Amino acid sequence: MSGSVEVRQFLLRYEGGDAGGGMGGVPSQRGGQTEAPRVSDDQVRRARLAVAAGALDAEDCAQLLDMLGLIPDEDGTIPAQR
Repeated sequence: MSGSVEVRQFLLRYEGGDAGGGMGGVPSQRGGQTEAPRVSDDQVRRARLAVAAGALDAEDCAQLLDMLGLIPDEDGTIPAQR
């Protein structure tokens, strides 16, 4: 399966770390709270791994991560953590 290798390489570019590890939980949906809890770096990492596990190839993974706000923008901030 070259698709999983492509996805792992894609994640390494954006995360700079090991894309191995296990597939942990993903961040839960935010409620209508005024002061919503912040999404931690670990939650972002685990969400990326969960997306990569379900992606068909590197392009699919990139599109899904972008749609979910898990790719850093021009300023280097991750939209899901704003």
